[in-house]
Amino acid sequence: MVTIKEIAKAVGVSSATVSRVLNYDPALSISPAKRQAVIETAEALNYATPRSRKGQVGAPVAGPAQARLAIVHFLQSTEELADPYYIGVRLGIEARCREIKAEIVQIFHADMEADPQVLQSVAGTIVIGKQSDDRIDWLAEQGRPLVFADFLPPRERFDAVHCDLDTATRRMLDALKQAGYRRIAFIGSHEHLNGETQRFGERRCRAYIDWMTTEGLFDPALLVLGDFCNSGQNLRLEAGYALAQAVLAVTPRPEILMTANDNMAIGAYRAIREAGLSIAGDISVVSFNDIPVAQFLSPPLSSLRIQGEHIGETAVDLLAERLAGRGYVKTVTIPAAMQWRESCRPPA
Repeated sequence: MVTIKEIAKAVGVSSATVSRVLNYDPALSISPAKRQAVIETAEALNYATPRSRKGQVGAPVAGPAQARLAIVHFLQSTEELADPYYIGVRLGIEARCREIKAEIVQIFHADMEADPQVLQSVAGTIVIGKQSDDRIDWLAEQGRPLVFADFLPPRERFDAVHCDLDTATRRMLDALKQAGYRRIAFIGSHEHLNGETQRFGERRCRAYIDWMTTEGLFDPALLVLGDFCNSGQNLRLEAGYALAQAVLAVTPRPEILMTANDNMAIGAYRAIREAGLSIAGDISVVSFNDIPVAQFLSPPLSSLRIQGEHIGETAVDLLAERLAGRGYVKTVTIPAAMQWRESCRPPA
């Protein structure tokens, strides 16, 4: 486990500043560059620990020498900074590209169509995050091999690497049931894709509904969703705060709250404390992504670690295989790993 002191030393700021940045303290006055350095360093140090590197098998796949690759991100640059999970995906891509001596061109969502010649000048493209059907078709028209990271395209035309969130969510719920929880609440977002809003279409939400229904435990009052897209951290924190308040008003109160991501969990922590309740004592909390801040919350947050850095590494390997001549489509699933901490009871 990386420490706040190690992050502070690497960035050249105080431990208190690191703590306030990682906990998204809105009152902290710090330059955007320093804030970015703290968040990226926290993710990078976690990525470099033996825990995250253990079990990596084999050498990087050889690709064309000095290849020039593009990373296309579904977020804006400021939105990526607000979600350290995607920083982890990018760090994995960058680390593997250094190993195979490939150059990277990074393109964020707003700039994607500004200069298509950039995409036409690279050997291949790694696309991070969910994309609409129209955007996938536009990317394919640029005539370069595509690999999708953290997204499974609806049509089996392209290589992809992702985490099976349906299975991961069900396994988490199995573990919570084994730990004795029955009244399990969920807060999250509706799915937004192809210009449409699917009220219960987000994968974690859908898996939660199916599992709770099968177990005979589903209570509609314990499912509270917001209507927001991937935006800055403040919206996610405030969404977690507001949605948690709605859940806490339900009688009887749930035993545990599952949040769709760790930023929402931070907002939920504030709502729980303002209600005069203790986390784990009165209501437990569990979440997804296991961003660096999760281990520094009080109490430390139990969270499903989605291996973003390994998703990024594998995306580069898939693209290198394509450039080396592989002619068939390949999909790789990277398992998630639950990190049990003091915010809830672990399974026996």
